[in-house]
Amino acid sequence: MTALRSGTRKSSTAFRSIGEAAGELGLETYVLRYWETRFPKEVRPVKRDDGRRMFRPEDMNALRAIRILVHERGMTLKGAKTILAEQGIDAVLGGTARLGAAQGDITSPARELQATVALAFAAPDRATRLEDALQELTDIKQRIDAARVGRIA
Repeated sequence: MTALRSGTRKSSTAFRSIGEAAGELGLETYVLRYWETRFPKEVRPVKRDDGRRMFRPEDMNALRAIRILVHERGMTLKGAKTILAEQGIDAVLGGTARLGAAQGDITSPARELQATVALAFAAPDRATRLEDALQELTDIKQRIDAARVGRIA
């Protein structure tokens, strides 16, 4: 009988089977197997001779950090992998990881348009600002349509 079924609690240094790890994290076992393939540097369970995975305490910490980033913070797996590589598992578990810090420096037409729309809603003369934003969107649409026609011809 496993510790999970008997209701006993394992020590924090004990290895966990995939079922015990999934139960402790509130995830399905297939999610852990998938994360193992997507985060090979962080999650490296020991595989027994019979093929069963045994998750070490370091693996459990990595899985907790991934769960926080993906399920609680809404990040993609790629974003979570970047945060873990740049800031580490301990920063995520300790709550000191800065999420999206690198994204604040990126400028793009889409971000500029978002800023224009946000400014339009915050300005006292909203109608004028909204008309300007609408005109900008119309201009962008015309350029896209012209580019499409150019490709077809």
